[in-house]
Amino acid sequence: MALTREQRRQRLKKRIRKNVFGNGEKPRLSVFRSNKHISAQIIDDVKGITLVSASSTSKNVDIKGTKTEVAQLVGKIIAEKAVASGIKNVVFDRNGYLFHGRVKALAQSAKDNGLTL
Repeated sequence: MALTREQRRQRLKKRIRKNVFGNGEKPRLSVFRSNKHISAQIIDDVKGITLVSASSTSKNVDIKGTKTEVAQLVGKIIAEKAVASGIKNVVFDRNGYLFHGRVKALAQSAKDNGLTL
């Protein structure tokens, strides 16, 4: 029986999350991508809390442009918020998505704006 796209992503996500873990010193930058929007969170897995988040659905994000440009803007916003709250180093969690396109654009933008992945 063939897996659906979502089942395949969930399987990859479990495999990635076995190795990627965020703590207080180096939290996890998790990306979620839907067909229209993209969001990112910086998470402390020890405490189980979200430290910083940014999304293309928030009011301060201008949705004009391509989806890749919006992903770059979200990466810039999350990096600025993280640096403002004292977070420099993060572990990147691609959440089962390929490191390509919008996910890569968000990661590159976050890296260019002060985060170390």
